[in-house]
Amino acid sequence: MEATVPLNWMSRFWRYVERPWLYHLLLWLLYFNLMLTINYNGWAELPFTLKTLGIHLFFVMALVYWNLWQILPQYLAQKKIGRYFLMATFATFLITPLELICLYWVMDEYTAAQEHLLKNQHIHFLFNFFVLSLSTALKIGKEWLRQERIKRDLEKRNLQSELSFLKSQINPHFLFNTLNNLYALSLKKSDKAPELVLRLSAMMRYMLYECNEKMVPLQKEISYMENYLALEQIRYGDKAQIALHYPQPLPQSVEVPPLLFIPFLENAFKHGLSNSIEEGYVWIELQIEEKKLNFRIENSKSSEPKGELYHQGGIGLSNVRRRLELLYPKRHQLQIMEDPSSYQVLLTLTKEEL
Repeated sequence: MEATVPLNWMSRFWRYVERPWLYHLLLWLLYFNLMLTINYNGWAELPFTLKTLGIHLFFVMALVYWNLWQILPQYLAQKKIGRYFLMATFATFLITPLELICLYWVMDEYTAAQEHLLKNQHIHFLFNFFVLSLSTALKIGKEWLRQERIKRDLEKRNLQSELSFLKSQINPHFLFNTLNNLYALSLKKSDKAPELVLRLSAMMRYMLYECNEKMVPLQKEISYMENYLALEQIRYGDKAQIALHYPQPLPQSVEVPPLLFIPFLENAFKHGLSNSIEEGYVWIELQIEEKKLNFRIENSKSSEPKGELYHQGGIGLSNVRRRLELLYPKRHQLQIMEDPSSYQVLLTLTKEEL
């Protein structure tokens, strides 16, 4: 049986505040107090003022809810604007005379009040129509806010789904490359195979249990890259110069999306170390500057033409571009440069947490 978490007073408050009837009650109380302040000027007794305001409130509420429950959904919601204004005017001209008749009858003992009522009938019509229009504006504003909230929720869910999909593509892609490395060492019956298995185990643990988070500590991502680079060093041996430099100690507050840098490493080893390169290299550097994280990777390049490998990118690089657009909109810079002997990637991330 799941334990029930007790609600604090703030949670209980918001649960009640979110109920529509409470908004209506508070608005009508506010409206009644405002009208009481305006109308009770001392010349009439308080019971008389409360009675007339009660009658006014009854008819105004009838007009407002007629508008909200029937006229507005039937006409304005269907974009029949002309018919809506005709029906709203008709409702006002129907309700207001009934209100005036009841008020005139209640004012039987107050001749001055009756004369004032008859003299200002047009003001009552205009005021009631204003209240009806105000209720329409509030309803439209509330509906707009509701739609915006739904839109934001959908965008958030779509973003999370897309990021999960992108990471699901990255993981099998990298795992495939790593298993190829293990297969190559197994064929050679290398003594380095046990070390590869241990490092691969650490990497799989990271991928399975920690990569589901939106952000992870930079230290864990670096540990993952160190294991990756160690596996590649085992594979290539003295043929490759592999180096990773980063500031020590690392700030604990720095976080990055999981597996964000791996596609760059995969491309660097895939295209930077080949049989046509006698002494290849992959150099990686991380720098932290206040709110910026700079990632730089440079690798050797074969003289054999293979097309624009980095610019095409394949699954890994195209995914990382999309992830950057989703997670760092207008807060990242990605530059991919090429010269006759090398490729270089410069990535700058800007975020408040950094």
